[in-house]
Amino acid sequence: MFRRGLSPHTRDRGCVFVKTRAGSVNILTKLKKSEGEAIGTTLTVEHLTKAIKNSIDKQGMPEEEARAMAQHVMNFFGYSERIIDNVLEPEDRDAFYMLEDAGILMTEREETTLYDGREWRIHYWMFRKERIHELITGRKAGDLVEGGDQNVYDEIPDDIWSRE
Repeated sequence: MFRRGLSPHTRDRGCVFVKTRAGSVNILTKLKKSEGEAIGTTLTVEHLTKAIKNSIDKQGMPEEEARAMAQHVMNFFGYSERIIDNVLEPEDRDAFYMLEDAGILMTEREETTLYDGREWRIHYWMFRKERIHELITGRKAGDLVEGGDQNVYDEIPDDIWSRE
């Protein structure tokens, strides 16, 4: 049985609430790309594999394990920018928490009021694309300077540092 959003707030987000046979309610979302996102920032399994490998342990995690974890995580996200926490099993959630500790994923919480007055909290998982890019390239997002890998201190003479 499908019902469009339980509140005006969630209905605007394009949520679909699905009541399962067991009586629980799952919320499925399909979201657009976030505003201001640069073109060409599509996250691939290869990108995520490299980020996971570089974040967990630079020499200890085999490529196959990192790729398997990346594929597993990407299967949850599909083409969405964020997923709802309810779709995760406890083992999957543990892996997501590990990736959150590594800075690859982050959580977001949304609160809304249902028609009957109850508060409803929705927890989401999202990729931290800037951090993933840092892990892939090995440099921070603000470190990239036009003109290459120049160090500002290279242009300053050594005698400038001595006191008289």
